[in-house]
Amino acid sequence: MDSSNQDSHPHISDQLNNPLQFTIHVPDSSSPSGNGLQNPNLNPNFGENPVSDAKTVQDHFRSVQIPKGKRRGRPRNPVSSLNQVRKISPMSFNNGLSNVGVSSVASSSGLVSKTQMENSSNLIPKKHGSGSSSGNLPKKIVDDMSDEIIVINKEATAEALIALTAGFPADSLTEEEIDYGVVSVVGGIEQVNYILIRNHIITRWRENVSNWVTKEMFLDIVPKHCWGLLDTAYSYLVSHGYINFGVAPAIKERNLVEPKQSSVIVIGAGLAGLAATRQLMSFGFKVTVLEGRKRAGGRVYTKKLEYKNKFAAVDLGGSVLTGTLGNPLGILARQLSFTLHKVRDKCPLYRVDGKPVDPDLDRRVETSFNQLLDKLSKIRLSMGEVSQDVSLGAALETFREGFNEEEMNLFNWHLANLEYANASLLSKLSLAFWDQDDPYDMGGAHCFLPGGNGRLVQALAENVHIQYEKTVQSIRYGSDRVQVSVEGGQIYESDMVLCTVPLGVLKNGSIKFIPELPQRKLDAIRRLGFGLLNKVALLFPCAFWGTDLDTFGHLSDHPSHRGEFFLFYSYATVAGGPLLIALVAGEAAYRFEMMDPTEAVRRVLRILRGIYEPQGIEVPDPVQTVCTRWGSDPLSCGSYSNVAVGASGDDYDILAENVGDGRTFLCW
Repeated sequence: MDSSNQDSHPHISDQLNNPLQFTIHVPDSSSPSGNGLQNPNLNPNFGENPVSDAKTVQDHFRSVQIPKGKRRGRPRNPVSSLNQVRKISPMSFNNGLSNVGVSSVASSSGLVSKTQMENSSNLIPKKHGSGSSSGNLPKKIVDDMSDEIIVINKEATAEALIALTAGFPADSLTEEEIDYGVVSVVGGIEQVNYILIRNHIITRWRENVSNWVTKEMFLDIVPKHCWGLLDTAYSYLVSHGYINFGVAPAIKERNLVEPKQSSVIVIGAGLAGLAATRQLMSFGFKVTVLEGRKRAGGRVYTKKLEYKNKFAAVDLGGSVLTGTLGNPLGILARQLSFTLHKVRDKCPLYRVDGKPVDPDLDRRVETSFNQLLDKLSKIRLSMGEVSQDVSLGAALETFREGFNEEEMNLFNWHLANLEYANASLLSKLSLAFWDQDDPYDMGGAHCFLPGGNGRLVQALAENVHIQYEKTVQSIRYGSDRVQVSVEGGQIYESDMVLCTVPLGVLKNGSIKFIPELPQRKLDAIRRLGFGLLNKVALLFPCAFWGTDLDTFGHLSDHPSHRGEFFLFYSYATVAGGPLLIALVAGEAAYRFEMMDPTEAVRRVLRILRGIYEPQGIEVPDPVQTVCTRWGSDPLSCGSYSNVAVGASGDDYDILAENVGDGRTFLCW
């Protein structure tokens, strides 16, 4: 029995300060109202040709209904919408008035999005750091501005939508772009032209993500008087990793150049550490990666199970690409010509006694569950700052309707799914901010990578200088150099250090910072949540459950056990063998850490036999099993982060701030 300590989903979508949903109305009268977020017709490998796929993108983002709650386990029914607080025409810049300006902030931890409430046009000129102006632009000024808008591509609307999948708002700048100084004045015609150029560069690279896009490719397209904006847009996109990244041969060549910049130590060879290392190498830095494990990947771990002629590749950690539109992992898969398997929507649920849940009852309770989340979204707005001190679990318990026993078991299954999505007990999640990143969840299908996500890790680790079994004990930083001490007394020196260990390790305090991190960082680390998800992987002699579905669920008759083996992933179509994965979330995930593996497998088999044997289907004993214990793993101390009671998205920004005169950086 392997008691590996690994995690679940990669936290691809990072944090957001406001859970409000928005709707984008694309000015295209020829197309009917489009598809929801889980459009079954979307190509998991979207982006092979962004221009030809423009209709698909428009359908996807037309009246986009962003779900409030993460439902990674069961992307089955579209979620009822929140108050629609934003209606924009992405390229209608001549009257680009909006009540809500949405922007995204990139940090060392990834995209950290914020929602800014504004009562004025995004195009009204204003100085950096100043408040927004009020009132409407006179029609003559608007007309004059329209005359000055450059024309790069007739598909400007489609290009804006493609940029949206990369995390950029359709008609405004991100906070990081403003900080970078991409325009001299925020708002006005210069900003409009910059956005057009930026979107075109992104689209051009997406046409073939295996090529290196150069600035010179656009000199004949962008008017000469806007070459300064071209310089800025290209520099920003390259330096912040929006284009020209990955593992394609043309891009890897840039990583093999002789280092000319300073030296950097990267702590941790997980996805964050490897991606950052490759980016730093492409900029000419000399990078050394220190990894505590014997392998790369961190909380992404693909293990090969074998028994006689049975074998399968199982993802014991991050296992699902949660959306493919703009997902960097999806782009890596395209560069490597990997085919992705879309997780099918069919997810039958089974009662405690193993009988199927009545479909009408299932739909009714799920509708009630989603309506309750809608209601809580409105309630927390009326509560103001008080909602920051209230847990989502307490609010759900207070405002839920009365259910009979069967309905309550089904309702608890949805609560378990919510705890799985956030790797947290609902009693610890912030009512105010638990779903703050949802409006910016990556669109497109949720997918499995056949053969496991370790294939992506292997590609990212190629030609990277990684020193394994180097567990870091301390980081000493100052104004000149950085010293990193590892177990055994070895000391590494460099100009800078990037610490990519999981937030759980930072919370555990196993790495000593000298001097101690600023109090605001320590407070942010303390406030943010870092929860737990565990798995049981079982390799069987045959796929007795069939291959026509990718997920199915099982109910519990007690709230504290609702997350125990509540959801099963079928990997039979992607693992190379008849493999099932049982998920353990919520309170059950913590108890599971102490459970004997034999007992865990016995309980899983009892559930499976209760479902299938009444159907006349024999459930054999598994030929090999694996149980994870991510919480007990000192190099992870849990699975992934969440916004706990008392925390907010600002805490992610605080963690992303550098210390030691710009020589020490954190991401997780």
